[in-house]
Amino acid sequence: MAEPAERDAGVAVIDSDQHLVEYRGLWEEHADPDLGVDALAFVDDSAGYTWLEWRSERLGLAEVQVPGQTSEIGEHRRRACRGEVTDLRYDELLPPDHWHPAARRDRVRELGFDEAVVFPNYGLLWERTLARSLPALLGNMRAWNRWCASVSSDGDGALHPVAHVSLRDLEWLRAELRALARSGVRLAMVSPGPVDGRPLSHPDLDVAWSLFVDHGVAPVFHVADQSRPFSDAWYTDADDAFIPVIDAVFLHTGAALACTDLIVNGVLERHPRLRVGIVELSAVWVPMYLQMLDGGVDFTTKLNGFAPPGLSLRPSEYFRRQVRVSSFSYELPELLRSQLGGDDLLMACSDYPHSEGTATPIDDYSGTGKFATTPDQAPGLFGANARFLLRP
Repeated sequence: MAEPAERDAGVAVIDSDQHLVEYRGLWEEHADPDLGVDALAFVDDSAGYTWLEWRSERLGLAEVQVPGQTSEIGEHRRRACRGEVTDLRYDELLPPDHWHPAARRDRVRELGFDEAVVFPNYGLLWERTLARSLPALLGNMRAWNRWCASVSSDGDGALHPVAHVSLRDLEWLRAELRALARSGVRLAMVSPGPVDGRPLSHPDLDVAWSLFVDHGVAPVFHVADQSRPFSDAWYTDADDAFIPVIDAVFLHTGAALACTDLIVNGVLERHPRLRVGIVELSAVWVPMYLQMLDGGVDFTTKLNGFAPPGLSLRPSEYFRRQVRVSSFSYELPELLRSQLGGDDLLMACSDYPHSEGTATPIDDYSGTGKFATTPDQAPGLFGANARFLLRP
């Protein structure tokens, strides 16, 4: 267990990526009554496993994750798919700190942080599937968002829940962001993909970015089963694969495409107060991306004979000004910072309690050899950049 790091009074150490697990009945309890059977639900099968389902369609296996136990999760899934009977009941195994706001608040501090940004857990599994029904999509998003309001209140300032929104219905978005702002929720997960065939920079969607700014809510791109950046022809995994290999290899691609669109087509120019987060999509790509962003615009400007209209800054400067990116300790964020010319864009993260995450985040960052860093040495990485998105 990490001890809270020594630091200046009033400087909060913030984990930019944790996950709060949805409890059984969450969507049914918080959804509008007319959502009815379209509410997501946990359903037990005859072998004793619990599944997240929508309209009787299985979206994912409910499982208790432990940092460092990814292989164990894979074996659990194999047993479930084979239909082997289990006596490991999901609800009985789920620790309180995985889902209860007060217990998570205490766990955050045990991990060495003062505060944590908390994303949904099972909310990462269903957006692309529910996109087939806009009422179901928006209804289940709203149910999660209503719980976020409770988490924000019950977390005593230590928890910053991330809402889940869509740009497909702008009046719905307007009402949702208004409600989130009233409840103190300052972050909202957004798909980095096109919106009903339109790029994020489309003029029809410009009002959406104004709404984010006006309500003080920052859109965040996070790994999830959302709109895919590649043709479905590339997805050749077995039907029961939980995460396609191509998504794991190119997990940052959707966010990079989205940022390029928002920058080159002027959204960040028109909305200089818009702040964008990129979380659990890696950070090692950022230095090369910024080089390619500027280089690509320079090259096409010369070749085409004209530049993208309306940009007063270099393309990379918009990213540096308005975007912040989570970086795991093994990515050596201090090395990345040197590759970024010293610009402080990165945020510390644990991904707790996911199996690919860590229960010793502070020790992990301080144990990276010549690139080791601690909260007192890197206040941007350990708090200020997350606070930038949260709008103090």
